[in-house]
Amino acid sequence: MDLIELNELLVLKNLINDDVLQALAQDDSVTAIRLLVERAERFGMRGNLIRCWLLHLLTREPNLVSTTMERSRGKLGDSLRKLFVNDIEKIMPLLNESSHKRMIIYNYKPTVERKSATQSELVSMLNRAATSKQVSDALIEYYRRFGYGDMAEYRAFKWSGGKLVGIEHFDAQQFEDLIGYEHQKEQLIENTEAFLDGKGANNVLLVGARGTGKSSSVKALVNRYYDRSLRLIQLTKPQLIELASVMDELRQYASRKFIVFLDDLSFEEDESEYKYLKSAIEGGVETRPSNVLIYATSNRRHLIRESWRDRRDEQEELYKDDSANETISLSDRFGLIIHYYAPTQDEYLAIIKHMLGKNGISLDGEALRIEGLRWEMTHSGRNGRTAQQFVTHYLGRK
Repeated sequence: MDLIELNELLVLKNLINDDVLQALAQDDSVTAIRLLVERAERFGMRGNLIRCWLLHLLTREPNLVSTTMERSRGKLGDSLRKLFVNDIEKIMPLLNESSHKRMIIYNYKPTVERKSATQSELVSMLNRAATSKQVSDALIEYYRRFGYGDMAEYRAFKWSGGKLVGIEHFDAQQFEDLIGYEHQKEQLIENTEAFLDGKGANNVLLVGARGTGKSSSVKALVNRYYDRSLRLIQLTKPQLIELASVMDELRQYASRKFIVFLDDLSFEEDESEYKYLKSAIEGGVETRPSNVLIYATSNRRHLIRESWRDRRDEQEELYKDDSANETISLSDRFGLIIHYYAPTQDEYLAIIKHMLGKNGISLDGEALRIEGLRWEMTHSGRNGRTAQQFVTHYLGRK
């Protein structure tokens, strides 16, 4: 590829100033190899580094096609599609570069390889593509299904420094590992599937005893529906003041569906962050984006702490009913409230049995009952978290 062809790119202009491609275009092989090896070690790229780096730029960096599709819910105009094919035609020599050459950059093995499931799927599609039209179709399908950049790479995000940051080591929780609570899981799944299908769906408050799987249920949703464009955004209570900014950011990703997750949520009387949440759920001037729902977990049904002083007739506030309404109005704005109760003894033992079974250990009923109940009596009560702690202790002795 010579420099004039690189400068003629129309919709993939993010490639024009890339230092690796510039070095290749100017036939500066030493600089190109030096940069490619550094990228290979940083990103764990294996094989043909020229092809790997080009695919990295096409999938991780925004371009006019990927950003347009994200804003337009996966749609792409015919004119822009033709220009995209034209640009792909110009970079096809790099994509088709032989991997059988002796030079090390064509068969590179990084110190630590990092595999991406989404990129592996794209590579599989590209391996079947012979023309620039077929390559562009594969990339368009990738953008439609997964998006681009971190949105394609990560299932969950946190809000940091005014932007979304991908959570690399997200909990691989699955519904199959959550024993019991079948009705609660059914309600949660049903509401989320309606949301994904573009039907009416409610914001959800999961409330109940500690360690019963409320947070795990929400995480399991994202693992189940990631390939249907569901993503999770976790916010802390102090970040509620930035909730409007978060909503504005998520509005830009119209092709994705987001659960804004507020874990272990509750407020004291003198905390005012809950007002930002009330406004975001319902009642604000700017509507909540249609691709966003709010799921929260709490040990408190009404979220805002209420004391006996609030109930006394001699309290200072003149209109005490207004004060009471204020404390319950937040939880009332969640259209679906799901209650998680402490498990029965049999359910608690079933959780332990399941977790041990996943590790290849089977205890007879009486041994399981004796050891499991003994652990429960000396710890924080009967719940899923206590069961997990028992299993960790048991495995540690083996």
